[in-house]
Amino acid sequence: MNLRESLQLYFVMGSPNCEKHPAHVLEEALLGGVTMFQFREKGMEALEGDAKVELAHELQRLCRKHGIPFIVNDDVELALLLNADGVHIGQEDEPIEKVRRKIGNRILGVSSHDVNEARLAMESGADYLGVGPMFPTNTKNDCREVSGPKIIRSIRTNGIDIPLVGIGGIHSRNASQVLAAGADGVAIISAISRHPFRTENLAQVVQQKLLRL
Repeated sequence: MNLRESLQLYFVMGSPNCEKHPAHVLEEALLGGVTMFQFREKGMEALEGDAKVELAHELQRLCRKHGIPFIVNDDVELALLLNADGVHIGQEDEPIEKVRRKIGNRILGVSSHDVNEARLAMESGADYLGVGPMFPTNTKNDCREVSGPKIIRSIRTNGIDIPLVGIGGIHSRNASQVLAAGADGVAIISAISRHPFRTENLAQVVQQKLLRL
């Protein structure tokens, strides 16, 4: 698997982000060109316990059907239970080295908001970075101050060259700014979860921009 290619159009979603059943949303998004999926079951009315596991299994099966990586947000135990392809953690979660020991050679993504966090994540064993927020977003209640694509340029000019995606408020009209700054792809929540029928247009924007870089 080429991780940079898998990160090109990275869909992040859980049931609170959807207006219809998450499996229907994911199926439509996969048909539209999503290249990686992260199960992020957080927020108001998020599922817990067996219901969360059942939904995760259902979405994982769809990812396997379409041959794309299935990543679990934060919940290392769930990722191990499902034998997921990887885990994505934030700065407030378990230490990177500890998570790496738990998950072995599975994909490990780490949220980073500045050059120092990005460098520490790389040195601690992260396979890729999620950098943001790029633009204003209502998806996360605890969202940090908007950093914009310029933080990706700073990370790249400081010699941090592992794969990374921009996240936060990205849609078809601003995705090219994130890619031009040095990202390998874009991570998107509501622009796909609320409008999965538009995923193909987003995929075309990403692919065309990457071909020109």
